[in-house]
Amino acid sequence: MSAELTIRRARREDLPELVQLYRHLVPDEPVSTGHAEEIWERFSHYGPSGIFLGLVDGRQVATCTLVVVPNFVRGGANYALIENVVTHADFRGQGHGKAVLLAAVDEAWALGCYKVMLLTSSKEPATLGFYHNAGFQTTKTGFEVRRLPARES
Repeated sequence: MSAELTIRRARREDLPELVQLYRHLVPDEPVSTGHAEEIWERFSHYGPSGIFLGLVDGRQVATCTLVVVPNFVRGGANYALIENVVTHADFRGQGHGKAVLLAAVDEAWALGCYKVMLLTSSKEPATLGFYHNAGFQTTKTGFEVRRLPARES
């Protein structure tokens, strides 16, 4: 029987392990711990936005970032973006990523967001199925302009 998953918001002291967890998303791109501290400081000014962590026996196994955006339409209701959804390779397929993702969505609803959006560059059926199984639908067409090349899916 696997250990129970605990979900909470990340704290500054989580950064060194969090940076390592991001290697399971983009192996060669995580930032240094020092740079992560600078990013954390900037991110801490994004109001109710946050990084959600899933922990098993105190070890970070899944994460996603929720960014809450103030809005001038829809009666002023916020909307939210989810980014950097990742589960440690050793813990995939156990529902941890979905649980963390749904915790972030629940928080968005609690904060009065009228929608939660995410984009993925993946075309992998398992990845797309993961998002569909978490309740996300393909309802819009996404566009982006990039300064950095897209990572290989």
